[in-house]
Amino acid sequence: MFGTAGPRVERHALTVDQLGSLAVPVSDDGIVIGVDQDRVPAVLGLFRPEPYEISFVGGAYLIQIIALRAAAIGARVAIESGRPHLWSAMAQQAGGAQQCVTVQPVGRLGPQGPSATSPVLVIRDCGARPPRNRLAATPWQTTLTLLPFLDPRLAPRLADADLVGLQRVSPTEAQAAAPVLRLAEADTAALPSLADELTLWSAGGTRRYVLLAPTGVESAFLGPPRRLD
Repeated sequence: MFGTAGPRVERHALTVDQLGSLAVPVSDDGIVIGVDQDRVPAVLGLFRPEPYEISFVGGAYLIQIIALRAAAIGARVAIESGRPHLWSAMAQQAGGAQQCVTVQPVGRLGPQGPSATSPVLVIRDCGARPPRNRLAATPWQTTLTLLPFLDPRLAPRLADADLVGLQRVSPTEAQAAAPVLRLAEADTAALPSLADELTLWSAGGTRRYVLLAPTGVESAFLGPPRRLD
């Protein structure tokens, strides 16, 4: 072969005895939704080879951030909402030249055909008492139900979700969620006073506070974080 010789570097080799000490830092895949109390990035693994259910009690701002970041990693986002005005501008911003985010009226969302190469995030913004989901639970499809507030009579349904996010809620709502999510007294007392940027995430009895940090582009488009829509 002809051409310029490449750089001469020392070869890196391990003996068989050294292989056990070799480690490659690989974190969970997904989207970053903020940082936790230890200032460690909090990564939400949205898409899995089985259906995944998320319930979120709070404002649409954080869910719009999640939708934008899901679209940025190549996922399709389908939004079922009675408030299309709240989502239409975000859908156009996320899609650019491609329509990767769609908005449909409540009850009009059809099957999305998710796959490992084309996962789907379904966002249901259908009020505090959403109707039954018409879409079948499907691998590589995550359903995120946005609840503006928690109806105490429907609080037990939170137990059906794989992951629950809670922003600032009233003391009555916090008391209703506490036994379902097995919240400690300190967490129950803290929920009514959470800052707009802070969310308590709960899954399988574990809890994690996450502080949202929007990018400059996200802040310019959506404004500062807020709890109320």
